[in-house]
Amino acid sequence: MSMKVKSAPKNPDIMLKAEKALRIAVAKTIEDHRVSGDPIVVWKNGKVVKIPASRIPPAKSIEG
Repeated sequence: MSMKVKSAPKNPDIMLKAEKALRIAVAKTIEDHRVSGDPIVVWKNGKVVKIPASRIPPAKSIEG
């Protein structure tokens, strides 16, 4: 089964806004985990790695 590739949006500005929104959401989620003491799970060198909240550095700037 082949997947159809969608063409780029006619307004590239929307792509930049979507990427910024996603980055902010991820940063907020990671900060929430750090503050609440919950670990985060990432993919590193082909393996799943759990990072304890105590090892998550504080966010520098979430909105930027």
